[in-house]
Amino acid sequence: MSEAGMFGAHGTGDTSGFGGLVRSAAQTGSTERPYGGYFDEVTDDLERAYPLFSDAIERVVVDRGELTLYVKRDRLFDVAKILRDTPTLRFEMCMGVNGVHYPQDSGREMHAVYSLLSLTHNRRIRLEVCVPDSDSHIPSLVEVWAGINWHERETFDMFGIIFDGHPGLTRILMPDDWPGHPQRKDYPLGGIAIEYIGATVPAPSERRSYS
Repeated sequence: MSEAGMFGAHGTGDTSGFGGLVRSAAQTGSTERPYGGYFDEVTDDLERAYPLFSDAIERVVVDRGELTLYVKRDRLFDVAKILRDTPTLRFEMCMGVNGVHYPQDSGREMHAVYSLLSLTHNRRIRLEVCVPDSDSHIPSLVEVWAGINWHERETFDMFGIIFDGHPGLTRILMPDDWPGHPQRKDYPLGGIAIEYIGATVPAPSERRSYS
């Protein structure tokens, strides 16, 4: 591989080759009913259980055999609790939250995607929340699904999404003093000087406060 890299990357220090690769993201529009399978039952039951459904859900997308509910961030916590607690829904598990960075999606650059599982009904759906890069705050769902504690920390670490109300939102992979968020699209892919600023590592009990 040349120092210039592949895909036309020049002068960036990136020799991985992918710094010059540009791919346009396809935007999937709202899906019309019927959604198929159990997806209609899930959306109908959620709408019956949550009177503010039409205000909370921006759009419903069925794509590649998956149902995704795009939820407004100020309604996310309520929707999550209803999905967990309503007997006909009973999504007891959140398998994790993943961040996505779409720099071209103006005003909605940061996306958080939640994969939900109902053990009771053997069903899977996804929630997606979109927020601007300039205000990348999303309510924490640790109170609803305790198991996503570390997933929210990883998404914060890698993408810079701030989960308000998290009991201890600190980095989980990178050092505490690491600049930037490595999985954002605007983060350099190569030529980064690796330096740990701090010669000593305090005991875990002295590094973070969870109160």
